[in-house]
Amino acid sequence: MAGRRTAIMEAAARVIARRGVRGLRVEELAAEAGVSTALIYYHFKDRTGILRQTLEFISDRAERYTRQREAGGEPLSAREELEQALLLELQDTAEVRENSIAWGELRASAVFEPDLREDLARATLVWVQEIAEILGRVQPMGSAVALAGAAERLTALLEGLSVRWLSGCLPLDHARALLTTAIDAEVARLRP
Repeated sequence: MAGRRTAIMEAAARVIARRGVRGLRVEELAAEAGVSTALIYYHFKDRTGILRQTLEFISDRAERYTRQREAGGEPLSAREELEQALLLELQDTAEVRENSIAWGELRASAVFEPDLREDLARATLVWVQEIAEILGRVQPMGSAVALAGAAERLTALLEGLSVRWLSGCLPLDHARALLTTAIDAEVARLRP
């Protein structure tokens, strides 16, 4: 059963990335996943359940690809881990593109779908806390407030750069350079 549920979540991310949240139709999702609509309703109850689970799925998937390590590789320094967590959100792979587009669609639709706001806020808070925790290892003397502020700014910049890159307004290399410069600035700002 877990395999089918994963296939449905992968299909949901693809459909949302391609058609947006408002364009998500259970029948199309079922066809994309190769399952019946009844099975989708069995697993997710309703459209809101599908959206909530897809948000969780893309958050988990992003965590996997931003935390990947080479087998047998040297452990990363805190600074390298910070750069990896942020910069791997800006890579030209089908999975990252799909994830980023689906995340943006879910975030934009939360304006119109209040049921998604709490889940989106929670997922964003978890991400910001993870970035703040890494920043705290880069600059251990940073206050909790300063670390949280830096993590919020880097997250907001990352989301904005991602949208600009995905929409063709900004070359990927330039987006990555801008983010790297911002990381440098935030780390320097945290120094006592």
